[in-house]
Amino acid sequence: MKSFLFAAFMLFFVMSCSKDDDPVTIPQCAKPDNVAASNITHESATVSWNSTNASSYTVEFGPSGFALGSGTETDVTDNNLDIANLTANTTYDVYVMANCSSINTSLYTDVYSFTTAAPLVVPQFMPTLSELNLFSGDLANLTPSPYAFVYDLNTPLFSDYAHKHRVIALPPGTTMDYVDDGFPNFPDNTVIAKTFYYFHDERNEALGKQLIETRLLIKIAGEWELGNYKWNEAQTEAVLDNTTGTVPISYINANGDTQNVNYIIPSANDCFSCHSNNNIVTPIGPKLRTLNFDNQLQNFIAEGHLGNLSDPNTVTVLPNWEDDTYTLEERARAYFDVNCAHCHSDGGYCQFQTLLRLTYETPFEDSYINESKDQIDARMATYNPPYTMPLIGTTMVHDEGYSLIRSYLQTLE
Repeated sequence: MKSFLFAAFMLFFVMSCSKDDDPVTIPQCAKPDNVAASNITHESATVSWNSTNASSYTVEFGPSGFALGSGTETDVTDNNLDIANLTANTTYDVYVMANCSSINTSLYTDVYSFTTAAPLVVPQFMPTLSELNLFSGDLANLTPSPYAFVYDLNTPLFSDYAHKHRVIALPPGTTMDYVDDGFPNFPDNTVIAKTFYYFHDERNEALGKQLIETRLLIKIAGEWELGNYKWNEAQTEAVLDNTTGTVPISYINANGDTQNVNYIIPSANDCFSCHSNNNIVTPIGPKLRTLNFDNQLQNFIAEGHLGNLSDPNTVTVLPNWEDDTYTLEERARAYFDVNCAHCHSDGGYCQFQTLLRLTYETPFEDSYINESKDQIDARMATYNPPYTMPLIGTTMVHDEGYSLIRSYLQTLE
């Protein structure tokens, strides 16, 4: 009997121990999915994924193509991660792993990639133009940064038949705001750039162009500052240089004629002579009335560049001097306004040298155009520094412009 009880006890003991030693199956920790990136800037992004009720997640990221284990690794308890100190214009790979316990983790997700935004425009006079991040890609293509936009003028300034590429860069989240038909209110750290160039052959622009200079205005602490960048011969970079210089240019015009120009790059002091009013630096071209053509102002409003204005039709239009649907007087006064009025105005360079006032809005009887018509004609008819007008910015007579002004002056009595 004792033997039987002992045998029964041993069988029960073995069976009990065997049951305790059976392996316990733990469910595999679920792998996260739907990895996504949001709030992407030039230096940061937020990465998120679907929650799996894990106690934590391991995120590993790095420049695209990095090997797992060599990236930056971070553990978080939420299902998102704010990543900072990234490099602009760079693609990053991200992997996420769920941690259900110290011994139970999921597999990593498949790779998810995102690309940071372009670098912000630098509102400072850096040694080279490329350092301002004003243009994207190949610098010579003058492709504006995503933070900049191209603008044009209905009546532009004459500069020895050079073409001009005009760009404005506003700080992110800001607008230039309507005040009146003149200049808008530009926020601090606005950059205005104008690049001067000639096509090699104006009959075929695909043959390329020669970039000469990029002039900049930057608004710093409420005041505009001037700087000039000269392009190198290879057309790969422009260097800050506020001294004057001469660049020999040869190009073929639209009529097939070879034109030679000794293009003069002005010094900073020369630029100040025109870009100042009451000794305060100011832009010349981008007045709203000069920008108000071809739906340009409406496009600026729609794209978030221009604020405090809902109806561009309330802004007057400075006539295009080449548009003969305007009267001869309107065209001539518009030409005077853009080419001459920055000096021939109250506060301008010629304020005390002459009574001549050439802003478009100046009434004719107050402009002294009629009283000065013979002098205007004589000083525009030939290029004879320092007698010729304009004093700086050209090395030749603008034949078409002079013809317009002469025709207008001949109508005056």
